[in-house]
Amino acid sequence: MNPEVDWFFDKPSKWQEEYSELRTLVLECDLTEELKWGCPCYTNQKSNIVLIHGFKDYCALLFMQGAMLKDPKKILVQQTNNVQSARQFRFKNMDEILKNSTEIKSYIDEAIACDNTGLKFERKKTDEYEIHPEFQNVLNNMPEVNTAFKSLTPGRQRAYLLYFSAPKQVKTVEARIEKSIPKILEGKGLDD
Repeated sequence: MNPEVDWFFDKPSKWQEEYSELRTLVLECDLTEELKWGCPCYTNQKSNIVLIHGFKDYCALLFMQGAMLKDPKKILVQQTNNVQSARQFRFKNMDEILKNSTEIKSYIDEAIACDNTGLKFERKKTDEYEIHPEFQNVLNNMPEVNTAFKSLTPGRQRAYLLYFSAPKQVKTVEARIEKSIPKILEGKGLDD
């Protein structure tokens, strides 16, 4: 146990008991405990394997390369369509954790074995993301925006593409694009 992570388990939380049990199970798998993104993260030779986090309706183990796990019982959940490799093993109470403790450890062991092979999940490349027609129109008609957008890092490009494709109404897409053009021209990302 890493004392720097204790505060996460000591703070009052809806999931305090469940977090503690998950911590015990994960540490039995010989992973190193660290604090990353404000959550307990467990590593194997500096590779992130799994982290513990919680939400309103559930707590979860997030497997960083979960898409590569076999998951024969289809337990692992993809949080959103935009999440590529990570998958969650979700729990709504302590009984679910205790009932699945053997399964949890086998998923962790498989994640470690997968990491030891050196294989990595093949992520979608930026040019494989769909460009919303409204944004494509801007890129076609405003060469300076096209040039500035192409000079952004792939991660910044993806953030904009996902941001523009999320709304259902075209007027919302148009408003997002219009608001983002100055930032794109400045070479800034969505959250910069």
